[in-house]
Amino acid sequence: MLKILILCTGNSCRSVLGEALINHLGDGRFQAFSAGSHPTGQVNPNALATLARHGLPIEGYSSQSWDDFENSGIDLAITVCDSAAGEACPIYLNNTARAHWGLPDPAHVTGSLDVIESAFEATYAALESRVQQLLALPVETMSSADLAEALNKIGADRND
Repeated sequence: MLKILILCTGNSCRSVLGEALINHLGDGRFQAFSAGSHPTGQVNPNALATLARHGLPIEGYSSQSWDDFENSGIDLAITVCDSAAGEACPIYLNNTARAHWGLPDPAHVTGSLDVIESAFEATYAALESRVQQLLALPVETMSSADLAEALNKIGADRND
C-alpha cells in the first residue's frame, strides 16, 4: 500500500479533501494523510460540509504538522497549494517522490453561502478528477521518478 502525504500550508481545506478522496476512492491501494507546514489547528467546516454532501466520512480529520509524519514511511508527497510547493519540505521527505497539484484556496472565497459552496465544490471536483487519474496509473510498477513525472503532469492539466 502506497502511503501518500497531501501537503498544504494550513492543512484545513484542500489537503483534507485530497486525503479523504484518496482514502475513499483508493480501494485499499493507498493510505493517505494530510498535513501542513503551518497548520491552522482546525479543519475548515466548509471542507467537512463538502465531504458530507458527497457522502464521505467527516470524522477523523485534523489540521496537523508535517513534522508528525517524520517516521511514517511516506512514499509520495503531493502539495496542493502554491505556497506549500515553494517551501522547503522536511528533510525526511528528501528521498520521497513529490508532485504538485496546485489549486486555489476555497477558504479565501468570500460572499454568499452559495458562492463559498461553489468554490469548495470546484476544489473537490478538481481533486476528484486528479485522484481518478492517479488511480488509473500502474503505480505498483512505476519508479519514483516516473510516478512523480506522471503526477506532476496531472497537476499541470487545468482541465479538471
